[in-house]
Amino acid sequence: MDPTHRASDEYGQGHDRSGGEPGHRRPSRESGGADFGPGTPQQVRVVQLIAGDLLLTVNPVDGSEVEACPPGSGPDAPVRRTPAERADHERAGAPPVPAGPPAPQLPLLERQEERERLVGLLARGRSVRLTGQAGSGRTALLDAVAADCAGLAPDGVVRLNGRGRTGADLLHALFDTVYKAPSHRPDRDELLALVRSIGAVVTVDDLEIGGAALDELLAATPECAFLLAATPDVTTPGVDAHLEEVLLAGLGRGASLALLEKVVERPLTEEERNWAGDLWFESEGLPLRFVQAGSLLVQRDRLRAGPEAFDEYDYFEPRADGAPSTPAPPAAEALDVPLPSLGEGAAPAVLLASRLSEAARATLRFAVALGGEVPHQAHLPALVGDTHADAALGELAGCGLLSPAGPRYRLAAGVLAQLAAAGYEDDAAAQARTAAQHYAWWASHPSVTPERAVAEADAIVASLTRLVPGDEAGAASAAVLLARSASPAFAAGLGWGAWERALRIGQEAARIAGEVAEEAYFHHELGVLALCTGNPDRARTELETSIGMRGALADKSGAVAGRRALALVADRSGDFAPIGRTSSGDEVPMVRQDAPGTPPGGFPAAPVFLRQPAEEEPTVVSSLSAGPAARKGPGRAVLGGARRNLAAAGAGAVLIAVLGTVVTLGVTSGDGDEPGSRNVTTEQTATDDPADDGLPADDPADGSAPAGETTPGATPTTPGPSDSASPSTSGSPSPSASTSDGTSPGTGDPTDGGSSSPGKPTPTKTSPRPTETDSESPSPTPSESDSESPAPSPTPTDDTPPPPPQGSSSASGPVESESAPESGAATDPAA
Repeated sequence: MDPTHRASDEYGQGHDRSGGEPGHRRPSRESGGADFGPGTPQQVRVVQLIAGDLLLTVNPVDGSEVEACPPGSGPDAPVRRTPAERADHERAGAPPVPAGPPAPQLPLLERQEERERLVGLLARGRSVRLTGQAGSGRTALLDAVAADCAGLAPDGVVRLNGRGRTGADLLHALFDTVYKAPSHRPDRDELLALVRSIGAVVTVDDLEIGGAALDELLAATPECAFLLAATPDVTTPGVDAHLEEVLLAGLGRGASLALLEKVVERPLTEEERNWAGDLWFESEGLPLRFVQAGSLLVQRDRLRAGPEAFDEYDYFEPRADGAPSTPAPPAAEALDVPLPSLGEGAAPAVLLASRLSEAARATLRFAVALGGEVPHQAHLPALVGDTHADAALGELAGCGLLSPAGPRYRLAAGVLAQLAAAGYEDDAAAQARTAAQHYAWWASHPSVTPERAVAEADAIVASLTRLVPGDEAGAASAAVLLARSASPAFAAGLGWGAWERALRIGQEAARIAGEVAEEAYFHHELGVLALCTGNPDRARTELETSIGMRGALADKSGAVAGRRALALVADRSGDFAPIGRTSSGDEVPMVRQDAPGTPPGGFPAAPVFLRQPAEEEPTVVSSLSAGPAARKGPGRAVLGGARRNLAAAGAGAVLIAVLGTVVTLGVTSGDGDEPGSRNVTTEQTATDDPADDGLPADDPADGSAPAGETTPGATPTTPGPSDSASPSTSGSPSPSASTSDGTSPGTGDPTDGGSSSPGKPTPTKTSPRPTETDSESPSPTPSESDSESPAPSPTPTDDTPPPPPQGSSSASGPVESESAPESGAATDPAA
């Protein structure tokens, strides 16, 4: 049995086992046993995009990374779509067809004049602003005009929705409709160059911009003719917009009654016509009110026919197996359902909703909680908890409670306020939290494409808006999870308007919930978004905030991604990034700047203590501008570290200062008895002359000073370079002290500045350079002379001038004196 080359059936390593290929772990013997093997990691959607000249890698884990686009890897030039491709793109962006029987197609009544006028203006290349109240039929008129203008422009008709869209969002939507550029978002200059050549009829419904933003949109597309539909409360365009204004009024009485008959699909009775006339006066002829009134009459007809008409196939209220059948309904003639009141006809949402199925009412509650946004019908079964809840969208659309808004549906005008007043908003917080949890799971699922997530962006952002700020427990955390899951999908799907809104709401939610790591992630993503959209100042602010937070959390990978993005910001803006160290961990050299007044021979500066990369959390230290007298240079002093590094640097500076002081004292205090001692110092001295003000003099005059001598028990002096020096001692202290001007008190006899003794006088020669002698004696009285001696006898010199006063150190402290510039003077007082 060879342990190295074992047989195939030894130690369970054979190939004929139940486990598949060799190397796989044997499955558990128990069918319900726990599997402790390595699980399959969840797939992470990592997408690379080209944003201008930048390569953006959307990373949901550590944050998106951005870098300059490598040479040769740029995107292909955008290609115009063919008419067939534009038609496919338009069908993909249309709202889904509701489940159930198709709704009747309603005619466009009393709009022929406005229709012909709009087509004529657009054919001449003029842009038009169509203004009408909500529910006046603007969307239906835009669809009719778009069908008439299909062959006017080379790029066809482009249909956009302006709800919640800025001018930049509309420009990018126009570019995406006309051009085919996958995974490419052009920058501002490239976008303007591309859309300038687009020639199309552009219809924009639910426009919300005006003024300068609208003027910029029109100026960027000179070859396009716009048909803009807006409500009267939207800001009017500027005087330079050159827009034609068309007002859309309500329908007349006859057209309103005709529309009501089309909805009911039968002639109206006299009672119903009178009721419709009062409704026309109340609603000012808005077509939406008559569509909803016709739905009320349809429900009334069904109720008069019998309650079983609503539950014939157990559609609304399915019965359990074995449950007794419903009792027989009363005769039809016994049922008398009155007409709705005028108030119910003017605000019919509550009455219509009460006659719908439970799934439809639950859908309305979700729509109210989301601010009017209706989730896609594919999400309704999971949200409502009913497998047939997707049919509720058809019920709501058939009753006139919904209106199309781009690729989705919204509550019709006025329905949200009516339902909220009826109590549908009581549990809005719980409904919004349920929707947020569902969308968080759905958006992060690998099977969901970014395009599908962008199509549902308005409902997702509405869920975030409802949760933040919220007083409910766990609302902020649910919003953080949803924003964390949906924002990478919005970025990958080029829905950057929704991406920015989700990031900002998520950042606020993370701040409220106290989740610092998630808040740092949102700041990082906002910085990357600002960099890609050409806002370097905002990018620098967001990235520095993110790096600081991640440094406090010791998030190395996230901090590295932030430093790289910040370095790119500095490179593109031509500035230096204020970061603590480079991403590779190399130490940044310290650029020393001397402070004003620093002596040339001062102590060296304290060393800079930089921690190792393995021990340091990334820390941001803002660079400070140098003082006015500091040396200017291109470098900057970059210091990284925490509080303990600063303490260590201070301790090192103190230690170096102490060592330097000790060394200086040792050098300057040499042995004065040594003839060859070179410990001579030239210091500045002060004189007692009142005209001098005691200021130091750098250089003496042409005078000279004698070398100092020491006495027993005194500190050795620093002799000058004299030919000979004979110190003398004395056994008794002097009863008096000599003055600094060289005369003894009471006698007026001059004394030299050196030491004297009662013995034999010792001639000395003075040095041509001034010296300072520091000597001490045990005299009980302070002395102002250069040294103290026990006898007042003078020391003669060899025809040398009287020495200048020198500073001496006595019990009263050091006294500095300045040399007297006298040469050739005798020591005799008479001289």
